[in-house]
Amino acid sequence: MFASESEIESLALGMINCTLPKARWTHAAHFASALWLLRNPDHNPFKEMPDMIRRYNESVGGVNTDREGYHETITQASLCAAQNCLTGAPIDAKLPGVLDDLMRSKFGQTKWLLEYWTEDVLFSPAARRAWVDPDIQSLPF
Repeated sequence: MFASESEIESLALGMINCTLPKARWTHAAHFASALWLLRNPDHNPFKEMPDMIRRYNESVGGVNTDREGYHETITQASLCAAQNCLTGAPIDAKLPGVLDDLMRSKFGQTKWLLEYWTEDVLFSPAARRAWVDPDIQSLPF
């Protein structure tokens, strides 16, 4: 997936600086960026990533509406999953290995959120705009 720390850093900076090609902004790339930001003391991804993603979406011709683009609940839940994976890894673990472990876990699957939210709630405009608590069961972290 990602072979080195520098490859993950380059991807995260490409998203932040809006220079990353749209085709490279994959599900794994979202998590790679999240892990890099979580490990970087100069950033607070829970506060910064929403605007980063919105800017990035617009830079590649996307929009941020009630139906597409940035999604607050998914972003915040995914950041929690990434932080949980990072916290559980050895302190000297390399990000490519942490990312591989995360992507192999249930949290790396695109539909993992549906264990915690119904589709109606998760994909509602309210959940896209702001955090909405899970309506099936609480997150495990």
